Amino acid sequence: MFGLFAQVKSAFQKTTRVLETNQNLPQLYRFCFLMTGDAMKAQEVFQATLREAALRSAQRQPPADRLWFFSEARWRCLIIAKEGLQPEASSLDEEKVSPNAASQIAQLSPEQLAIWISAAPEPQRSALAAFYLDEFTPREILAVLDLKPGELARALAKGRRQFQAWLNATTPAIVPEE
Repeated sequence: MFGLFAQVKSAFQKTTRVLETNQNLPQLYRFCFLMTGDAMKAQEVFQATLREAALRSAQRQPPADRLWFFSEARWRCLIIAKEGLQPEASSLDEEKVSPNAASQIAQLSPEQLAIWISAAPEPQRSALAAFYLDEFTPREILAVLDLKPGELARALAKGRRQFQAWLNATTPAIVPEE
């Protein structure tokens, strides 16, 4: 019994080192939070993802790289999202992305950003979460989300235009003085 516990503990430590060396544990949690919009659900997905990675490592099939963690967490977030309240199907307004968007986003609390992103339809939700996390290269986003370049471009463009419309309606733009 203690031998098995020691193996699992060792596997978990090796698994988390893959993330820790890149300081990705906080980023993985943030990704889960953006995807779910709920701290409890994000924690549940985060912990389940780490448990799965530890189990795979104990079975000598460790995750290949840090992208596995984000991809696994994404699928878990999508499953959890289906179990909760669903946003009403509606068409959202779209506006051109403003040069002042960064200042508008900076005014949001993490909860506001997560609630908006988590309510977006797929694949926009995943694309926006990965994009605003600012953790991945475009190639890595494609790998994590399992999208083609055109699909990712469309999801990001539409999601950012809809997000801009919401920002314009809720958050004043701060125009830098010259």
